Amino acid sequence: MEHSSFLSFVGDHLSQFLSYTAFANFTIGHGIMMIIGLIFIYLAIAREYEPLLLVPIGFGILIGNIPFFPGLKVGIYESGSVLNYLYFGVLQGLYPPLIFLGIGAMTDFSALISNPKLILIGAAAQLGIFGAYGISMALGFTAAESGAIAIIGGADGPTAIFLSSKLAPDLMGAIAISAYSYMALVPVIQPPIMRLLTTNKERLIKMKAPRAVSHREKINFPIAGLILTCFIVPTGLPLLGMLFFGNLLKESGVTKRLADTAKGPLIDIVTILIGLTVGASTQATTFLTSKSIGIFVLGATSFIIATTGGILFVKFFNLFLAEGKKINPLIGNSGVSAVPDSARVSQVVGQEYDKSNHLLMHAMGPNVAGVIGSAVAAGIMLGLLY
Repeated sequence: MEHSSFLSFVGDHLSQFLSYTAFANFTIGHGIMMIIGLIFIYLAIAREYEPLLLVPIGFGILIGNIPFFPGLKVGIYESGSVLNYLYFGVLQGLYPPLIFLGIGAMTDFSALISNPKLILIGAAAQLGIFGAYGISMALGFTAAESGAIAIIGGADGPTAIFLSSKLAPDLMGAIAISAYSYMALVPVIQPPIMRLLTTNKERLIKMKAPRAVSHREKINFPIAGLILTCFIVPTGLPLLGMLFFGNLLKESGVTKRLADTAKGPLIDIVTILIGLTVGASTQATTFLTSKSIGIFVLGATSFIIATTGGILFVKFFNLFLAEGKKINPLIGNSGVSAVPDSARVSQVVGQEYDKSNHLLMHAMGPNVAGVIGSAVAAGIMLGLLY
């Protein structure tokens, strides 16, 4: 009798233990998402596509898709869990401004200051955001959801997270993963579009070296930039304020320790947290939906429109510029704010046709303008739709 009772006791507890394992709660969806996570890690390590982003996100996808018994407070969506506390910075939009602080502290705006008209290319590339907004609305997404999805076209992960945390928190995982995926795939997606939309003559255009920018101009730029942009779009203040503040720390020359912290340890820590938690938020039970698939397609559409808009704007702008002052259309792609990857793509594609043509410094102008432009666009969307 006692022996039978003991066996029953062991059997019940063994059965309970097995019900808590991942094997008992595993679904095909979890398997699909884990494969996606492994692909992200492969692309980051083997192909070196944005490893600082894709390694944390890919591993986060693995963490988020290890199935568990509900109620154990281990999942990212379970109140009181450690992952849920870390995810708070994403949900409340805390991490993106800190990322922008670091970006500002590591960005040199000299190329833009020396040739201010390049900001127009960065503005033109935001066409992808507003184009994707219209398409999203036509496909049945709400106005707020469409605004959050459209920002993917800016190729700016932190901005996408910030805006979706306000406008469409339930779609944040899909939007963030889509935005970071396209940021990583800039060297793959943009070159074919650049070659298709330019002629050989246009690709060979050489631009004059940027003029030297004074220390005073570099200090005045973030102050003037903050006032001009945030007076127009106050809703962009969390991102633009931190971006320009970080740049002032860099350019002032008297806050080197603060600038080094912002562009080093601080941005590294936040990148780890934002990547890991965004990846973990892709639990198959909440992520694998028709909306998520639609967001990926719309994100690609937005990104292609943005790249196309930047290149075609340069071609149009050149109609009004004299010979010797024309802009190489290959830098039009850099209007999207994937800094500095899209500027590097301009350089790489340009040197395919002329090894002596150095476009990187010129491309950095619209590239950093794109960072400002995407934050302004996010502020406009937030002001209109929140």
